[in-house]
Amino acid sequence: MGKNHPNVDEYVVSRVRALESLLLEKGLLAPDAVDRVISRYESSTGPMLGARAVARAWRDAAYRRRLLGESAAALGDLGMKYDRLVVVENTPAVHNMVVCTLCSCYPWDVMGLPPTWYKTPAYRSRAVSEPRTVLAEFGVTIPAEREVRVWDSSAELRYMVLPLKPAGADTLDEEALARHVTREALIGVAEVRLPTA
Repeated sequence: MGKNHPNVDEYVVSRVRALESLLLEKGLLAPDAVDRVISRYESSTGPMLGARAVARAWRDAAYRRRLLGESAAALGDLGMKYDRLVVVENTPAVHNMVVCTLCSCYPWDVMGLPPTWYKTPAYRSRAVSEPRTVLAEFGVTIPAEREVRVWDSSAELRYMVLPLKPAGADTLDEEALARHVTREALIGVAEVRLPTA
């Protein structure tokens, strides 16, 4: 825990380890249960569902409209029940990014584990006050004529970005496209780039 989340107080880390040990000792938690949950959110559930939705939206215009207009129903097509999510679309005129200024509200089920930086006070405040600078620090330069919109997630409503469709996307199937969509792109701090031939 401390290695993956360096900003976590050591006291909290020691309490979590003690609680996990107690649950294991009492037989209330299988030895690999925590690792399985983490693995699920890191690789199979989280970012893969959001990535699959994006890839499908790039390949299917009707699904794209549904994802943007009825996000919960569109995610339901992928077997996910998540009714507190709104998908916002990056366009040549608008770039979107997501933050939670109060804490770290984040759609784990759709986008996987939140990156450590997403929960830091620096990101949470600077994403709102200087979004272009924050994006540039992630390697995303937004031209002055392109509007930047920052969406503030809350306990009631979460956001996911539908990134711009990258050049060459029409040559790949949905599964291949999904492999290139990162959680950072779903937050709006990265663009999706496909490898050049």
